[in-house]
Amino acid sequence: MPQPHSTHWGSFLGEVTAAGLRVTPRAADPEPSPLLRNVPAAVDHAARVRRPTVRRGWWEDGPGPDDRRGRDGFVEVGWDEVLDRLAGELARVRDAHGPEGVYGGSYGWASAGRFHHAQSQVHRFLNLAVGGYVRSVGDYSGAAAQVVLRHVLGPSELVSKGTVTWDQVATHTDTVLAFGGMNLKNSAVGAGGISAHVERAAMTAAARRGAVFVNIGPLRSDLPDGIGARWLSVPPGSDTALMLGLLHTLVTEDLHDRDFLARYSVGWDSLAEYLWDKDAGWAAAITGVPAGEIRELARRAAGGRTLVTVAQSLQRAEFGEQPVWAAVALAAALGQIGLPGGGFCYGLGSIGHYGRTRVAVPIAAVPQGRNRIDLSIPVARVADMLLHPGKPYDVDGRRSTYPHVRFAYWVGGNPFHHHQDLGRLSRAVRRLDTFVVHEPVWTATARHADVVLPATWTIERDDIGASAFDPVMTAMHQLVDPPGEARDDYAIFAALAERLGAGPAFTEGRDARAWLEWLYARTAKGLADEGLPAPSFDEFWAAGELELPQVEDRGGIIGAFRADPVGHPLPTPSGRIELFSETVAAFGYADAPGHPVWLAPTEVPDPRHPLWLVANQPSTRLHSQLDFGAHSSAHKVNGREVARIHPADAAARGIADGDVVTLFNDRGACLAAAAVTDGVREGVVQLPTGAWFAPLDPAAEHPFCVHGNPNVLTRDRGTSSLAQGCTGQHTTVQLARHEGPVPPVRAHEPPV
Repeated sequence: MPQPHSTHWGSFLGEVTAAGLRVTPRAADPEPSPLLRNVPAAVDHAARVRRPTVRRGWWEDGPGPDDRRGRDGFVEVGWDEVLDRLAGELARVRDAHGPEGVYGGSYGWASAGRFHHAQSQVHRFLNLAVGGYVRSVGDYSGAAAQVVLRHVLGPSELVSKGTVTWDQVATHTDTVLAFGGMNLKNSAVGAGGISAHVERAAMTAAARRGAVFVNIGPLRSDLPDGIGARWLSVPPGSDTALMLGLLHTLVTEDLHDRDFLARYSVGWDSLAEYLWDKDAGWAAAITGVPAGEIRELARRAAGGRTLVTVAQSLQRAEFGEQPVWAAVALAAALGQIGLPGGGFCYGLGSIGHYGRTRVAVPIAAVPQGRNRIDLSIPVARVADMLLHPGKPYDVDGRRSTYPHVRFAYWVGGNPFHHHQDLGRLSRAVRRLDTFVVHEPVWTATARHADVVLPATWTIERDDIGASAFDPVMTAMHQLVDPPGEARDDYAIFAALAERLGAGPAFTEGRDARAWLEWLYARTAKGLADEGLPAPSFDEFWAAGELELPQVEDRGGIIGAFRADPVGHPLPTPSGRIELFSETVAAFGYADAPGHPVWLAPTEVPDPRHPLWLVANQPSTRLHSQLDFGAHSSAHKVNGREVARIHPADAAARGIADGDVVTLFNDRGACLAAAAVTDGVREGVVQLPTGAWFAPLDPAAEHPFCVHGNPNVLTRDRGTSSLAQGCTGQHTTVQLARHEGPVPPVRAHEPPV
């Protein structure tokens, strides 16, 4: 009988048949994500980790920095053996170096479930059994925006979610200036699951009403077909210049909203003074968009309800804080922030939960306990931390020092997907004493670890799928048995906690089922408090899903601020939109001054590396998850990831569709299959992330990935001293047709 389940990219019914696991999208989803086709491959795939496995050098020689990490052999051991050894090593590091010696690495995309949430599980374990850990702050997707928005508007969670909704766009918006586009492949995914994908329908409805969508970026596909989108093909990293050129036109033609700026913002005079020489001609020289077209676009924006959106991709680049801040300034000058379907929205179309209203009842999370130390690093600076312990660095007005971490515990994430300059990351993890991962599959992260503990995947356990921005809670029924000796993260941590004397504190006497009931109880109480039906847990579990109420669509804190800026001030120092921030200015950062500015990229195409590389999110999988799945595999060419190249760039290099090509720079190289298309800007090559890292020689300082992972090429550098976010979206490369034998791709084969 089909049973309900949920992933980050959609809810579905799963049923085991003679032909394998059958996946049927939720009937009420108007546009189910094709990523669901990847799910059946997870059932006992050859890449699964089946038994606890330990790197030979660590098992035989003990912990310590080791250059063999990433290329050593492995041995399989029993659960009791490995847990005893691991508990002893954790106790050694804790007692000798304190919690400061442990890094709790994780990422939030492992599962849509509220209980089997890897990040919560590992952090709870380290807090209760070790006393704490060095934590990361921010995320690879949005760290720069999260920091700058906190200074300019307020916390990203409050000012970007539940403010501008897809219903508002469909009904009210006249013009969308989509910097970086709004690609449906990105909005197909949301933390906690998505019950219905509504983005295409909303954009289509707006277009039919006469709304104009402008896709500003180097890739045509960043807005969907069928809405008549206008494509302004600009070079990577030039968006801020275009925004400043638009602002200059608004000011010089007196199209800006002086009353709005005076009442709702601070710092306009400082920004206006900076704009005096940033006219449309100046912006045209940087962006390639004719000056007349820039002026026409500014006039159109001032002539109706205009929404300025900034994709997450823009701020995943050097000086990534600036386009976010400049977009806020552009929307403020138009005077439309807080109006339905107008103003500014960071990330709309970048993640599925943007553009939706908040659920009106609580969604519980696993309590993580208290971290007894206050040590953190920006998430994308992990290699810096491992390579340079004790080195000072600046972030968000603080002078901090990288701690000396000896033990990294990674659960639910794949840094050899998320991180940049994978050769450098390989060198960094070799500095650790011990590197432990829980993994369902043999990713490159598992291959670099000392201890690999086989973990279940979502379809092999019960859980609850829910999000604060989706109106459906899903009972995630276990669909298949785990392969081999795989265990849930919770069971692994409970056994380790017992060995470290923290078993009762970690479990609180609950098994996994009891924890699910505990989590559900908070939502049930919220429903009852609202006078709404509150089914028992057993009733919810049998029904398979539960509809949850949502708050009224009134623009969240931005709408309230628009209606009453005195009674509902923004959570900024002034209570208003900070177009000039005294706080940021006081930091004294040359790479992030007190108002939005144009800062030219420091790495640009040159004769040696004449092409921009756009390393964006894949359309065939979530990050690197289920790279071996049917949908992901079907879009590779002979097992290799596809690089998209403009016809002029391909012709200059003698490259045709389907050719194997090499992308290279001073950091490394990778192979890919060529797709020649005018859907990318000339001078740009696009290669998505997520193909599992498969170096031809794991010991090489500058890796050569035969599968097509662009992060062998990208820079491991912070966005600026303000946020120190990820800059993995852009780099520069040379491209050539590959000559000679083509190495096989063995990324999905286990090393044991």
